[in-house]
Amino acid sequence: MKTPIVAPSILAADFANLQREIEMLNASQADWIHLDIMDGLFVPNISFGMPVCKAIRKYAKKPLDFHLMIEKPERYAKEFKDLGASVISVHLEACPHLHRNIQQIKSLGCKAGVAINPHTAVSLLEPIIQEIDLVCLMSVNPGFGGQMFIESTFEKVKALRNLIDSKNAHALIEIDGGVNSANARELVQIGADVLVAGSFVFNAINPHQIIEDLKRLD
Repeated sequence: MKTPIVAPSILAADFANLQREIEMLNASQADWIHLDIMDGLFVPNISFGMPVCKAIRKYAKKPLDFHLMIEKPERYAKEFKDLGASVISVHLEACPHLHRNIQQIKSLGCKAGVAINPHTAVSLLEPIIQEIDLVCLMSVNPGFGGQMFIESTFEKVKALRNLIDSKNAHALIEIDGGVNSANARELVQIGADVLVAGSFVFNAINPHQIIEDLKRLD
């Protein structure tokens, strides 16, 4: 079985000790650091903005994976690039001109991702799948951390893997929400490439061990 990319979500970190949390991830086997950006419009919550992202960039030594749960993400794509983004994902549901959004992100030199909500059909990605670097499958309803994994995600992973393979596309499959030891192995077995884990990592007694366990699912 392939080794997944592990991207802990900083949304679940202790923000009173943000430097310490980032340095913990730097010293761990985590591959990326996942940043959930929420605007209170596309999702019913506000997470953090540019000053916090700037602080994260100051200490982070791992690639930054920006997940924009915001309306009109094109307004801020360059700012997130300037804040150190390696990957920028926008929501299909928030982008009426999705191809233009993808072109913008790529023109900035970032990997371009598309996120879809639990109710959104994988088939809607078919026209764009060959253009993107990553698909972020939401396995919880976006907007809040600590939610339970939605079991139908397994079937969506299989459908997405079939779509990617049938189109000879190269997009990575990222799973965001409720990832833990009970579902990580199966997700990777059926086609997931990137595991986003928030509370499962940051609420653990030994976050380093949790990250290592997600890297070594055999």
